Amino acid sequence: MRLRGLFLMREASIAVLAAALGLLVLEGARQTYPHPKEIHLARDLVIGAVACAVLVLFRRRWPVRICLLLTAAGLFASSAWGATAMSVFTVAVNSGWRATAAVTSLNLSFIAVTFLSVPSLTRQERIESLIVFPLGYAVLISTGLLIRSRAQLIESLKERARQAEEGQRLRVEEARHLERERIAREMHDVLAHRISLLAVHAGALEFHADAPADQREAAGVIRRSAYEAMEDLREVLGVLRAPPPAPGGPGEPGAAGADRPQPTLADVPALVQESRRTGAQVTLDDRVPDPGAVPARIGRHAYRIVQEGLTNARKHAPGARVHVAIGPAEGGGLDIEIVNLLPPGPARALGLPGAGAGLLGLRERVDILGGTLEHGRTGDGRFRLHARLPARPEPADPH
Repeated sequence: MRLRGLFLMREASIAVLAAALGLLVLEGARQTYPHPKEIHLARDLVIGAVACAVLVLFRRRWPVRICLLLTAAGLFASSAWGATAMSVFTVAVNSGWRATAAVTSLNLSFIAVTFLSVPSLTRQERIESLIVFPLGYAVLISTGLLIRSRAQLIESLKERARQAEEGQRLRVEEARHLERERIAREMHDVLAHRISLLAVHAGALEFHADAPADQREAAGVIRRSAYEAMEDLREVLGVLRAPPPAPGGPGEPGAAGADRPQPTLADVPALVQESRRTGAQVTLDDRVPDPGAVPARIGRHAYRIVQEGLTNARKHAPGARVHVAIGPAEGGGLDIEIVNLLPPGPARALGLPGAGAGLLGLRERVDILGGTLEHGRTGDGRFRLHARLPARPEPADPH
């Protein structure tokens, strides 16, 4: 409501100023011509009033056209020159300097011809008129261009503010997505591994022939609870890995570092021993002479790769022999290979659901380090997971 009031006040001011200028020009014309009665006052005032109305109603929609129309009206009525001058001001505000220069030149040409063709004017009066009118137009045009520049500056600042807000929103969304990816990876790496071990132990106890009935029943409850926990984990990871509205830049999800101690390459033997305690047949061929010399980031990712390989073998090929080999790669770096036999026919799996994110997470880890990852069935009935990590990681550690 307030903005509408300001708009109406501004339009009324334009109309009043145009009318005042028109009446001033009309009075000057009446004093200039030797026979003032030759000026049809009523007709002049009507044309001037119509010119002011047209100016107020249409000057914003068609500024240049209205200016040309009012310039033509000024040839028939002196009182219309006020509306013509304000239309030039409107062109300066809305149409830029090229259109302003064109309509101003046209108006000043008509003014010059008009004053030079009046025989009753003295030479000094002609010179004064040819100086005063261009100066008046210069003031109007300068004011209009200044208003236009100010409006463009305000619009530019608004656009910059909008872009800054949008950029901040995108950065917040990207950071949120990266954090969710980090949480998803850690949940998969840790929880999926632990829950699968729990299910293996519970399954072995449930189907043990010498176990009491109440213990087998309790073990069955534990195994089913583990199954439901894996289902819940799969759903949570699906939500966490949902893509953001705007895609982020390249990088490993999980830019924020974890606060808890991270595993290293020296922890791989303990991981293998833990799998052996569940009954898995795992052999470890560790050819790294000094695991402590391996960079912490490389060792952490190597540990996660072995952990994921053992988890997949336990889920999809239970009871199969698993061979883990870690050693120096040709040309430097670390070479990791996990191979397990695939059971013939239908796999005797435990029915544990997977989150579908393990190999994807490994691919992201290896890509960030600049290494390579291969996985799939071999021709001799085995499943092979092979990763090659570089000797030195990238300078930034987004994990």
